[in-house]
Amino acid sequence: MALQVAGLSFQVIEALRSVMPKVKRRERALADQLTRAASSIALNIAEADLSDPGNQRARFFTAAGSANETLAALKVAVAWGYIESEDAEAASALLERILPMLWKLSRR
Repeated sequence: MALQVAGLSFQVIEALRSVMPKVKRRERALADQLTRAASSIALNIAEADLSDPGNQRARFFTAAGSANETLAALKVAVAWGYIESEDAEAASALLERILPMLWKLSRR
């Protein structure tokens, strides 16, 4: 499952590429936070992949927190009118798949 969730994390970043300029034009700080949170998902999954069991759980848990933060940032951008809800659909759908996978991985 870790390899599958890693692939999905990269798909989230790809889905965000067209969204980021719209958010950045309206609020640079939110765009920066969204970028860091989305990158953190992929980076923590990669780190978990070669960590000992205790650290592995912590990295998956951190990745889940970053996934939830990314989802929240997208909702904030929609709520402020920086992007349309359709702009966030692809990334949000991927994040909704990633979150339960990371929850399960963090509980092994």
